[in-house]
Amino acid sequence: MNRTANAVRTAAAAVTTTFLAALLAAPAAQAAPAARTLYAAPDGRGSACTAARPCGVEEARDLARTEHHRDVRVLLTGGTYRLDAPLTLGAQDSGGDGRTVTWTAAPGARPVLSGGRDLTGWERGAEGTWTASVPAGVTPRQLFVDGERALRARGEACAATVCDATATGMTGATATGISRWQRPTDAEAVIRIRWRNYHCRIAGVDGDTLTFVQPCWANSAAGTGRTGPSWDSTTVDSARYTGVAFFENARELLDEPGEFTWDSAKRTVTYLPRPGEDMRRARVVTPHTEQLLVLDGVHDVTVSGIGFAYAAYRQPGTDEGYAGTQAGLTLTGASGPVDQAGRHYTKPAAAVTVRAGRHVTVDRATFTHLGGAGAVLEAGTKDTSVTRSSFSDLSSGAVYAGDTEPMPVAELRGERNTVAYNTIRRTGVEYTDAVGIWAGYEAGLTVDHNTLEHLPYSGISVGWGWNQPEARTSVLRDNKVTGNRITDVMEVASEQHDGGAIYTQGSQPGTVLSGNYINRSAYGNTERDGNGVYLDEQSSHILVEKNVITRIGYKWVSNWADYGIANTARGNWTDTAAPALGGTGSVMTDNRTGLDRLPAAALAVASRAGAHGGPVEQLRTDLARGGTATQSSTDGAATAALALDADTNTDSRTLSEPGAWWQADLGAERHIRRIEVWNDASSTTADFDVVTDDRTVHISGKALRPTVVDLDSRTRTVRIEARGTGRVALSQVLVHP
Repeated sequence: MNRTANAVRTAAAAVTTTFLAALLAAPAAQAAPAARTLYAAPDGRGSACTAARPCGVEEARDLARTEHHRDVRVLLTGGTYRLDAPLTLGAQDSGGDGRTVTWTAAPGARPVLSGGRDLTGWERGAEGTWTASVPAGVTPRQLFVDGERALRARGEACAATVCDATATGMTGATATGISRWQRPTDAEAVIRIRWRNYHCRIAGVDGDTLTFVQPCWANSAAGTGRTGPSWDSTTVDSARYTGVAFFENARELLDEPGEFTWDSAKRTVTYLPRPGEDMRRARVVTPHTEQLLVLDGVHDVTVSGIGFAYAAYRQPGTDEGYAGTQAGLTLTGASGPVDQAGRHYTKPAAAVTVRAGRHVTVDRATFTHLGGAGAVLEAGTKDTSVTRSSFSDLSSGAVYAGDTEPMPVAELRGERNTVAYNTIRRTGVEYTDAVGIWAGYEAGLTVDHNTLEHLPYSGISVGWGWNQPEARTSVLRDNKVTGNRITDVMEVASEQHDGGAIYTQGSQPGTVLSGNYINRSAYGNTERDGNGVYLDEQSSHILVEKNVITRIGYKWVSNWADYGIANTARGNWTDTAAPALGGTGSVMTDNRTGLDRLPAAALAVASRAGAHGGPVEQLRTDLARGGTATQSSTDGAATAALALDADTNTDSRTLSEPGAWWQADLGAERHIRRIEVWNDASSTTADFDVVTDDRTVHISGKALRPTVVDLDSRTRTVRIEARGTGRVALSQVLVHP
C-alpha cells in the first residue's frame, strides 16, 4: 500500500508541474475592454458623444450600437429632452453574454424625457380669462400651469331622469343648456358606473337629443358581445346607469380658477388662472408625444435615474374615446370578435413601454404629469423590473404588467417580472377606473414593498377574465403581493365601486398576499362597498396571510363566489369581522378581527410595509363595545346589539316610525371626543341627530361609512335619533375617548 500511495503522489506532482509550466508559458489573458461611456444632452448635437461634446439621445443610441464587445453607459446630463417621437431601443441595443448596456443620469443630474409642448403668447380675455393659440398638430387634452394640473372646464352632474342614456344617444340637451352651446361637439360626457368609466365626445345635437362619436358610444353600450361577461350590467344603457357625472370642455362651463377649454375650430386654449398665476410669465405645457421610451425586443438593459413627463394618451380624444372596461383598459374598434373575457381590450398609452423584453431594469425613474399611464410591460416581457421609482399626477395607472390572453404561447407569457419599492400617489386622476398596479395573466410576478396612496379605485389588481369559460384555464400562478402600503384608495369622491385595495381574479395556484398594510379603502363611502382584499371572479388557490387591514368601507377580505375555491385567510389583523369565505374549500383561521387597538406584532408588520416603511394609524379605543344597546323598535332579527358587535357587515334596524332611535349606554359617564356612525347596507339612516347627555349634533343627508362626528362631551349615553318618520339602521357605532 505504501508503494501504491507513493506512486499516486509522484504522478500527481508531475501533473501539477506540467500544468503550472503550461500556465506560465501561455500568453497573458486579455483583460476585458474598458466600458465605453457616451454623453447626451438636451442641446447635444453631432456624433462625438463625449463629455465635452455631448450628442442627442438618438445619436448616442446609434453610436452605442457600434459597441459589441464591451459595456456601454449612456450618461444623460441634466435638463429637459423634448421628444417629437419616442426614443426606441430594439434588439440591436441590447446587452447580454456578460455585457451590459445602461442608460442613466449623469452624476448629480436630473434628466427628463418630455413629450410636452409649451403654449405661449397668452392674451387677456373677458372675465379674467387668458387665451393662447395652439400649434398645428397639437391637441391639448391636459394642461399644466407651472407644473400644476389644470382641469378641463366641467359642469354639474345630470341625473338619468334628465340625461337618459340609450344605445343610440342621450336626452337632456335642452335642460343642460348644451343645445345653446357654441361648440357642443368639443364637449364630452363623463360617466361613471360602478367600476367603469366612460368619456365620449358629443357628435351632434338635435332638439333635446345628444348623439356621441362612434365607436365610443357603441362600445360603451350593450349589444356588441364585446363589453365583458353576459351578466354585466354596467354599460351606459343599463339599469345601473344613474346619470352623467359631468360634461366637460365647453366655454360655457369655464367658471372656476384652474379650468381650461380647447376650441378645435379656432385652435385656441382659454384658461381661467388660479390666484397668484401670471400668464405673462407662467410656463404652460400640454402633453403631445404619446410614448417617450419604447424598449422593443430588448434584453439586458438598465434604465436608471431618468424622469418621464408630459407624455400624451391620444385615444380618448379621438372617435374611439374612452369606453372603460376595468382597471384602465378600454374597448376599442368598431367591430371585433365576441369577447366576454376581455381578451381583446386595450391598455392605455404609457410613457415607458417594454415589449417582449428580457432582463430589463427600470430603476429610480420619475413619472409625473402624464396624460396616460407610467410604464407598460407586455408581449411576453420576462425577468424585468420596475423598482425604486415614483409615479404621481398621472391621468391613468402607474404600472401595467402582462396581457389579457389567458393561455398565450410560451414566448408571449409574462413571467418573473417585479414591481418593487415604488411610490405611487394620485394616479388615475382623469380616468378614475384605473388602478395603481395592474397585472393581467402573469406567472411568478412579484409586487413588493410599494407605497400606494390617494387612488380613485383599486390599488393593486392581479388577474383577469371574470370566470368566463375561455379564461378558466390560464398561466396565472405563483404571484407574490407582499409588504405593500396601500392607503386612502377607492376614494369616495371618484365614485368608483366594487373594488379593493388588493384585487384579484382567476385561479392562481401558489399566489400569496402577505405582509401588506391596508388602511382606509373606501373609507367614508356612501354605500356598503370597497374591500381590503377582494378575491373576485374565480380567484382560487390564494393565500392571504399576516396583513394589517383597517378602516375598510365593506369587507376586510371578500371571497363571495362559490367558484372561487381553496383560498385561505390566516393570521391577519383587522378592526372588523367578515362573512366566511364563500368559495368551496376556502377557510379563515387564526385571524385577529374586531380589534380596537393594533397589537405590537401588527404594528411591526404595518410599519415595515411600503417603499420606505412609515407610520401606522393606530386604532382608537371603542368605549361603546362593552356597552348596552337599545332601540325604539326592532325589525325582525336586526337587533340593536348588532351595531356594537365590531362587524361592519351586520346591521341593526328599527321599524319605520316617527322619531326612531338607537342608543348605547356606556355604563358610566365617559369623556368622549369622537363618534363614528356607520350606515347600514341600504344606506337607510338619514337626516338624524347624534345626541349625548350634553350635546346634539345634526347630520343632514345620509350617514356614510362612517360619518365622523368630532365633539367634546361628557356622557353616559350616545343616541342616534331620526328626525321625522323613518328608520335607524346601523352597521356600527364607535365611541372614542
